[in-house]
Amino acid sequence: MGDIKKPVKSDAKKEAGANDKGLEAHITTHAAMDHIPRSQWNALVPEDAPSLRHEFLEALERSGSCTTATGWTPCHITVHIGDTLVGGAPCYLKHHSYGEFIFDWAWANAYQRAGLKYYPKLLVAVPFTPVSGNRLLHHPEFESASIHSIIAGALPQIATRLGASSVHCLFCTDSDLSQLTANGFVRRESHQFHWRNDGYHDFDDFLQKLSSKKRKNILRERRRVREQEITLHWLQGNQLNSSHLDFLTACYTNTIAEHGSYAYLSREFFAQLARELPDSVQLLRATRNGQDIACAFFIHGKTALFGRYWGALEQVPDLHFEACYYAPIEYCIKHGLTRFEAGAQGEHKLARGYMPVTTHSAHFIVHPGLRRAIADYLQREREEVEHIGDYLDEHTPFRKGERQEPDV
Repeated sequence: MGDIKKPVKSDAKKEAGANDKGLEAHITTHAAMDHIPRSQWNALVPEDAPSLRHEFLEALERSGSCTTATGWTPCHITVHIGDTLVGGAPCYLKHHSYGEFIFDWAWANAYQRAGLKYYPKLLVAVPFTPVSGNRLLHHPEFESASIHSIIAGALPQIATRLGASSVHCLFCTDSDLSQLTANGFVRRESHQFHWRNDGYHDFDDFLQKLSSKKRKNILRERRRVREQEITLHWLQGNQLNSSHLDFLTACYTNTIAEHGSYAYLSREFFAQLARELPDSVQLLRATRNGQDIACAFFIHGKTALFGRYWGALEQVPDLHFEACYYAPIEYCIKHGLTRFEAGAQGEHKLARGYMPVTTHSAHFIVHPGLRRAIADYLQREREEVEHIGDYLDEHTPFRKGERQEPDV
């Protein structure tokens, strides 16, 4: 596809001078992340967003996880002013709706009933990663709103040129949402459950803030794991050897198969990520009698820990709770991280000290009639999400007087 050219506002560049007036932004799509210089892309990425880094997205493509063969055709967006990369967005032409965590199967069915094609669609997201963050990226030397507006305005045009039915920007920020809705997108809301560090000294300090019932339940679940003589070991990316990677891959594929899902991620993805982002990769191994039986895979950001993949070779009561919820809390307290995002959905996390957080996405439907129908549906859905949020807020796991205010 050819470039899209848009005029740049005079205030797009911070401290712009008279010579900056009249510049054009050139918007281009790229069929692979390695077509974009790594250092230039990473200059756009916020420091606490490891899954947006060039290394993460490139590993998905080089490992074969995100390719046309798997239904994820890369078409990443860049914005240049002159020779300077000033903005971008991770983007894919999708031929299904798997691996997204924001479900639109009903929309695809509605298209089919109307005799229309829903796929391909254009997706602005990090594949297989329900972590909120900027999706419209900008260079820090340029004014964010101007660059974000350029990308948001270009997305429907890009969708039309690529023959896509729609554009979906998933797990975006409020600032992204503002620019997208100003360009005809409609917003959608859902809930996740995050743990927040309120300056706890240790795990016991955290437990003391919970209600008695919740505290006793957590202690009981952790005790059951210890009674089975299971120990947990943290490993950083640069500590992972071939045996660790084999075990991680076996756990991941086994658990995916048990749930009847498709194993997109390969051993090479985990290996490349450990090589390229060793400080970000964290693996938690569960061992019994010298034998590894389960593991959890995490991404470490500057201030947060992100839970991504869990797998087990045998079922052990309460081990999932220990490896995916409690041990990560201890890790965050020890390393001074401000929050832990344990992944999508899961109201059961509320009883384990995790609080509801509102997540956002934005959607542009090309067909005018279906655009109106989906907008009406999302309005009703938002009202229901708000009611559920009110209910969850009323059932906080914290003791009276220790209530955390929910994030939004």
